[in-house]
Amino acid sequence: PSSAGVGPDSIEARLRLGLEGLVGYEHRPGVVAEGPDGVVVTEHTEVWTWETGETVALPFVSVQRVVDGTILLWKDYWDMAALVNHAPPTWLEDFSSADMSWVFDATGLV
Repeated sequence: PSSAGVGPDSIEARLRLGLEGLVGYEHRPGVVAEGPDGVVVTEHTEVWTWETGETVALPFVSVQRVVDGTILLWKDYWDMAALVNHAPPTWLEDFSSADMSWVFDATGLV
């Protein structure tokens, strides 16, 4: 939640940061729950595969605020250690030097 995307441009930049360098992506949906005020919670697994052959299955819980069919706020809860342990050796360095101008601290929201 401390690196949430707010609004279309930052949500797109956030997704691109994680997914752009992948050669394979699989989404395994799980539980979806809708609450009051457009809050949607999803439990799902994403399988990421890099060009160098590394693969990781990442379990996520995502919280979105959806208004009139548009996602206005997106927060994810996931295990960074699982990602770092399975990603290519250069992934963490590439991640830490990426453009993070889109970051919004959504702690306490939704």
